[in-house]
Amino acid sequence: MILADKIVELRKKNGWSQEELAEKLNVSRQAVSKWESAQSVPDMNRVLQMSDLFGVSTDYLLKDDLTEDPQHRESLPEDAGEPVRRVTMEEAQAYLRHREKTARKIALGVLMCILSPVPVILLSGLQDAGQIPLSEDRAAALGLLPMFLLIGGAVALFILSGIAGKPFDYLNKECFETEYGVSGLVKERQAETHGAYVAQLVSGIVLCVVSVIPIFVAMLLPAAGTDAAEDARYIIAAAVLLGMVAVGVWLILRAAIRRGGYSVLLQEGEHTREAKAAQKKDSAFSGVYWSLVTAGYLAYSFITMRWDRSWIVWPVAAVLYGAALAVWSALRKNI
Repeated sequence: MILADKIVELRKKNGWSQEELAEKLNVSRQAVSKWESAQSVPDMNRVLQMSDLFGVSTDYLLKDDLTEDPQHRESLPEDAGEPVRRVTMEEAQAYLRHREKTARKIALGVLMCILSPVPVILLSGLQDAGQIPLSEDRAAALGLLPMFLLIGGAVALFILSGIAGKPFDYLNKECFETEYGVSGLVKERQAETHGAYVAQLVSGIVLCVVSVIPIFVAMLLPAAGTDAAEDARYIIAAAVLLGMVAVGVWLILRAAIRRGGYSVLLQEGEHTREAKAAQKKDSAFSGVYWSLVTAGYLAYSFITMRWDRSWIVWPVAAVLYGAALAVWSALRKNI
């Protein structure tokens, strides 16, 4: 392991950001960033400072063949005795390509799920309003057919993405090291795509926020003359609302999934060693939670046949998930 990777590893083990480490060493954040990406090497005074700061020997920092330091062994995580996998440049590039493809598939699948009730809403609603010459059963059948096709296509995309990502599961579940140059490459890609990430994220959030505008437009338009025409107007507005939400979520997911690949390889944010250990303990809760949400959604939808309303379960469940997971984590720590 080279000096650059050791600095990254030791900084993360102490839970410091680049800014915090730079402040402790009395240098700029850019200097720390260059050290970690192997663009420059710290002078001997800084090496001595880091030796004292991290509690490791200078030999460990400077000698590439030393991958473990006796002085620092006590601060390593519980699984430090296990062999640590090294990620090569080829593996890192393959993983980033996989994340790009996965971002497109998952985002498209979620978009299809959100749009799936639109045919039911339009056909059933317009039939009730007397705007289309179809019986109630025929309108429901014609609406449910494309809905199930959309959901089936989305599930296929999710399954294919999961299968394609199996070879990279260890990156999300295990601690690993990267070979020389990998961190620098990932940070460079991250910087290059930052502008596009922000643009897609902001656009997606704005679309979701303003998606209620069609409803207000329907309310502000002059009276249509008949109750049936008024109902048809609101039905169309609701369909447009779902369409805007679908596109907004599509943009957000594409940006977030692609961006998350960089965090995984750099082991930052939610992908640090400590976070991975916590995720292993919380995975069972997540599986049970989303299984119950799915069962509740399908049960309510089929019993009431109100597919035009039941979709609200998903955004509500997503909002509550964070709170439920926090409560579960607190209970788990106290047990």
